[in-house]
Amino acid sequence: MDDQSEKSGREVVTADPAASVPVATTSGQAPSDIPPLGLGTKLAYGFGAVANGVKDQGYNYFLMFFYSAVMGLDAGLAGLAIFLALILDALSDPLVGYFSDNFRSRWGRRHPFMYASVIPLVVAYYFVWTPPEGLSQGGLFAYLLILAVLTRTFITFYQVPSTAMVPELSDNYDKRTDIMAYRYFFGWLGGASMSVIALAFFLVPTETVSNGYFNVEGYRTYGFVASSLILLGVLVSSIATHHRIPYMKSPPPPEHRTARKIFGEIFETLANRSFLVLFAAVLFGSAATGVSAGLNHYLMGFFWGFSPEEVSRIQLALFVSCVAALILSQVMSRIIGKKSGALITGGIAMIMTPLPYFLRFMDLLPQNGDDALFYFILIFQTVDIALIIAAQILMSSMIADIVEQSELKTGRRSEGVFFAAISFSRKCTLGLGGMMVALILSLAAFPEGAQPEDVSQAAINGIGWYYIPVIFGLWLAMLGCISAYSISRDDHEANLAELRRRNG
Repeated sequence: MDDQSEKSGREVVTADPAASVPVATTSGQAPSDIPPLGLGTKLAYGFGAVANGVKDQGYNYFLMFFYSAVMGLDAGLAGLAIFLALILDALSDPLVGYFSDNFRSRWGRRHPFMYASVIPLVVAYYFVWTPPEGLSQGGLFAYLLILAVLTRTFITFYQVPSTAMVPELSDNYDKRTDIMAYRYFFGWLGGASMSVIALAFFLVPTETVSNGYFNVEGYRTYGFVASSLILLGVLVSSIATHHRIPYMKSPPPPEHRTARKIFGEIFETLANRSFLVLFAAVLFGSAATGVSAGLNHYLMGFFWGFSPEEVSRIQLALFVSCVAALILSQVMSRIIGKKSGALITGGIAMIMTPLPYFLRFMDLLPQNGDDALFYFILIFQTVDIALIIAAQILMSSMIADIVEQSELKTGRRSEGVFFAAISFSRKCTLGLGGMMVALILSLAAFPEGAQPEDVSQAAINGIGWYYIPVIFGLWLAMLGCISAYSISRDDHEANLAELRRRNG
C-alpha cells in the first residue's frame, strides 16, 4: 500500500500537481519573504504540548483513582463528574476555535488566547489535587466537577489556538508531520516525566501510609510541580512563536456575526467528508486511550502486581517510545504516506494492546512477582506505546491537510474549528472512557478503596476479561474510520496549487 491508494473519493480541484508552491499568506506576505521555520522554533513550539501532556496524564491516569480510591468518592460519582465536565465543555472548544480563526489583534489570531489562559489554567489544575478535608460525597462530587470544568475550559483557550498554528507554520505535506511529531514527542514526554516523578518521589510509602498510591500529601506535591510545568510549557511555546505572527494567516474582514451565522459556518466547515471520518476515528481512539489510562493503576497495581516503583520504571521507558514514534512517524509519512502509515502502526497496536492479557489467561506468562514478567511487560508496552504515538502523529497531520481542501470549498481558513472539534472529541471520549472504566470496575465487582491484598482474584481477573474486548473493539472501529480518509500527497499538492492560482 502506498500514498497513491489514498486517492479514492478525493475532493480536490484539479490543478497542476507540479506547482508545489506554498500559498501566500492572507496578510500579504509572499512565500519568498517568509523566513524558514528554524529548529529552535520547532522545538519550542513542540515543548508547548508539555502543558496538555501533563494535564492529560494526570486526568487520565491519576484523577479517577485519586478521587475514587484515595479520597473515597463513589466511583460512579467520580466518573459522572468527569463526564459531565466534558459535556459542559461542549461549547467552549468549537467557539474558541471559531473565534481564534476570526480574532483580530496586533498579536494575531492565536496568541491572545494562549496568553490569557496561563494563570487561570495553572491555578485550577493545582486545586484539583488539593480538595479540602471533610467534604461529604456531594461536596466532593461538586468540587471535582467545578475544578474539572475550569481546567478543561482554560486548557482549551491554550491548546486549540496553539495546535491550530500547525497548518500556518508550514503547508508542506511532510513538514507538517515533522512539526506534529515534535509536538506529540514533548506532549508524551512531559506527561510521562511527570508520571515517573510522581511515582518515584511523591506517591511513596510513609510511616502512616504503606502503599504509595494512597499518599494524599504526595498528590498535593504532584499538583504543585505539575502546575509549574504546565506554566513553563505554555509560556515557552507562546513566546517562542510570537515572532512568527507576521507570517501567519490574517483573519477575514470584520463583519457582523449572529449566533446563527457562527454556528452555521462551524457546521459547514465540519461537514468535510475527510474530517468527519477522522473525527470518528479520534472518537474511538480517544475512548480506547481513556479506558487504558483509567484502568492503568488497576491493571499495573492489581492485575500485574507491580509496585509504584516498578510502574515508574515502566513509565520511564516511555522516553524510548517517544523517540521511536518521532522517527517512525516521519519515515512513514515520507515513504508510504500518512494514511497508510496510520493504518499500519494502528493495526499492529490494536493486536498488541490486549495480547498480554490473553497470554496471562492462557497461563503463558510468568507469575506476578517474577522479574521475567516485569521485563516482558516493560518491553511489550514500550513498543506498543511507540506505535500508538506514531499513529496519533500521523492522524493529526492528516487533519492539518484538510485545511486547504476546506478553504477551496468555503473560502475560509478554519484551522481553529477543525482542531477544536478534534480536541472536543478527545475530551468527550476520554470522559466516556472514564464512564466505561467505572462500568468495568462495577461489572468486575471491584471493591472501592481496597488494598491489593484485600481484593479477590476473581475481581482482578474480571477487569482483564472486560478490558480485552472493549479495547480491541474500539481500536478496530478507529482503523475502519481511518480507511475512509481520502487526501493523499498529490491531492494536497493540487489543493495548494489551486489556492495559489486563486490568490494570484
